Amino acid sequence: MLRKNFSDILLELGIVNKEQLQECIAEKEKTGKLLGQILVEKNFATKNDIARALAKQVGFVFVNKITEHMVDPELLSTIPLKFLRQHVIIPVIFEGKKTIVTANPRDLQPLDNISLLIPGDIKYGVSSENVINTAINKYYPLETSKEMMEELKEDEEEIDLTAVEERDILEMAQEAPIVKLVNHIIFQAVKEDASDIHIEPFEKELKVRYRIDGVMYQRVLPPKRYQGAIVSRVKIMANLNIAEKRLPQDGRIQIKVGDKAIDIRVSILPCNYGERVVMRLLDKTKGIIDLESLDMSARDYEIVSRNIHRPNGIILISGPTGSGKTTTLYSILNRLNEPDVNIITVEDPVEYTINGINQVQVKENIGLTFAAALRSILRQDPDIVLIGEIRDLETAQISTQAALTGHLVLSTIHTNNSPATITRLIDMGVEPFLIASSVICIMSQRLVRKLCDKCKQVYKPDIEMIKKLGLTKEQAEKITFYKAVGCDECLNTGYKGRLAIFEVMEIDDEISHLIVERADANVIRKKAIEKGMVLLGQDGLRRVAAGQTTIEEVLNVSYVEQAVDEYGA
Repeated sequence: MLRKNFSDILLELGIVNKEQLQECIAEKEKTGKLLGQILVEKNFATKNDIARALAKQVGFVFVNKITEHMVDPELLSTIPLKFLRQHVIIPVIFEGKKTIVTANPRDLQPLDNISLLIPGDIKYGVSSENVINTAINKYYPLETSKEMMEELKEDEEEIDLTAVEERDILEMAQEAPIVKLVNHIIFQAVKEDASDIHIEPFEKELKVRYRIDGVMYQRVLPPKRYQGAIVSRVKIMANLNIAEKRLPQDGRIQIKVGDKAIDIRVSILPCNYGERVVMRLLDKTKGIIDLESLDMSARDYEIVSRNIHRPNGIILISGPTGSGKTTTLYSILNRLNEPDVNIITVEDPVEYTINGINQVQVKENIGLTFAAALRSILRQDPDIVLIGEIRDLETAQISTQAALTGHLVLSTIHTNNSPATITRLIDMGVEPFLIASSVICIMSQRLVRKLCDKCKQVYKPDIEMIKKLGLTKEQAEKITFYKAVGCDECLNTGYKGRLAIFEVMEIDDEISHLIVERADANVIRKKAIEKGMVLLGQDGLRRVAAGQTTIEEVLNVSYVEQAVDEYGA
């Protein structure tokens, strides 16, 4: 029995209309590309739509997504990883039956080969390339930490640390134990969405901890005697000096984990019991978040959107390290990035490469500081300038002059809240009248952990917690509060991912007048609240009321007690 024509199936499923189909068929005849590829490129169909149509054409089941419950590690480990990746194919348990899922059902040879390795009845399915690759990268069973530790104990031979392989670390299955261990540490961190890896030497042990959603978690405990070899392996990967063990070193590693390009910033610091290693992981495939996706309140979003389109002035984002300031800056830059706008950045380091924007990497060891780069940039005719951080008086003064001479300046600064930023600039030595005439908007932000949607539970907080939020009994009764529980999806933490809370202060004439008079930060804060500024704790309460986070998370990152008592209760 002949299967239906692929074009007819696309029409039958309502994926495309006749005009779109004819347009794509004409292009196919000209270019020789696959019809499905052209449909996706023209945004007429998604990759899932094409997979669904292919499944119908060949008579296979369509698998929309592959979850952890569908994966049998023992079944998956029977097939070599390289084979699965090469043919974009994965065996799963779908609707209670062994199912071989492929992205290319017309290529029958790989299906036949896998069928020989898997006993029993087998079904066949189709899924998109993205879904299959993600499942392989996430669920393919590697050696456990315990197995690796045993292998290290058994292997007492001298380990070669000189070879750095420029390959996907998932495929390095036959390397020396130390190489495999370091690869395993990095892979697990990527798999668990960790932002940092800490390798910490102590007197009698070596600890490996991951920072996930801002919280540290203990992971591997390698044998202490392999401490030097592990640190040396990381140094080689980062192109650092293995022999130098007395001074701090900074480097960079660029690797691939499956289809993810990962950029790792390496910092090595000599401590009492050896060198401490911290690796900051940056997933380049995640891209830049849209300004809308930051999910500000309507009031804050309106103020930020209006001010970033002003022709000149300084917009500052404040907060501690790791509070998402750079992510917010990039989302603003992404919004402003137009062909008729000249944007130049000075960063340390350049975290994301943005097409159409000139980005300068600070190199203080050769004198290329923020201030030095900024002076040169102003001779490059920029419309918008991003400075990674205002650290000193010189950078602050040049930024102020740039804003006063017709440039929009974006930067970050380390302060606790928006009004305190004014005090910080004055303490640096910037004249108040210059601050008042150049700074147009200050944003303070923090990150709170987001509740796992699968396991969060409704509960009633005690009176003390409600008081800490500054709520009355009547206000609290209108809010549905949730608590973190924990499940397999969120590594039993109750949280998955993070979101930002904001405090946005617009500098208007009245606040400018207070700045010129050198008013105390509390006075500026009260005036800003009168003008409608929502404090960090209050914005956190918005997140709590939306069921996105918990009271504890908001209290951990903001001083809600005083702030909300004055403004909310």
